[in-house]
Amino acid sequence: MPTPPPAELGPLAAELGLALSPQQCDTLLAYAALLRRWNRVHNLTAVDDDTQVLTHHLLDSLAIVAPVERALARFGAGAAAGNGVHFVDAGSGGGLPGIPLAVARPQWHATLVDAVQKKCAFLQQAQVELHLGNVAVRHARLEAATLPAQDFVVSRAFAALRDFVALTRPLLKPGGLWIAMKGRHPTDELADLPADVEVLDTSTLRVPLLGEERHLVVLRTRGPESAPPQAGRTGATVAP
Repeated sequence: MPTPPPAELGPLAAELGLALSPQQCDTLLAYAALLRRWNRVHNLTAVDDDTQVLTHHLLDSLAIVAPVERALARFGAGAAAGNGVHFVDAGSGGGLPGIPLAVARPQWHATLVDAVQKKCAFLQQAQVELHLGNVAVRHARLEAATLPAQDFVVSRAFAALRDFVALTRPLLKPGGLWIAMKGRHPTDELADLPADVEVLDTSTLRVPLLGEERHLVVLRTRGPESAPPQAGRTGATVAP
């Protein structure tokens, strides 16, 4: 199936709870075309045909917009889901999910961080060519990136949850959220999280036209009120 025109992308986005304008659809499809053009030379992604770029890249990324908004509204530390949200796309690669998020939500401010120069060159070209004023690109290793505190950090098939958390802790403001996109439910990774990280939500995503498992995990640093019980303790009160 060829990549749909904007008139068809809009209804697919609507299945994800998103009302995209024709201009936003145009921008997303221009991004997809640019990604494919650069991919012929620079090998940015293994997914390259029209259908898979639509399903595995655009719609897959757009599927997290509504869940992230809900997570910000419910758990975010002072971040209003509709206004002034700042986030980092960790290991952005070809700009996923950061660029689709920035197009779908122009009031969000994205910083795309990647350690590979050729990928950052593409991201910078996309930022300029698509006129994405709410996108910045940073060529750096995550652990060395110096950025203002963010409302959330998102990753897509980037690393195990423990590594994702360890590499990006300094980028989050107090109470900020980690948003991890996963294929299968990451049961083992969740069990391996540090003790001071709490799982706020795990949800199954339904991506139009994509018959593969997709999950979204929301994490944050555990606050004192949600600290786990100490080893050997129960909920019962023990007399001294």
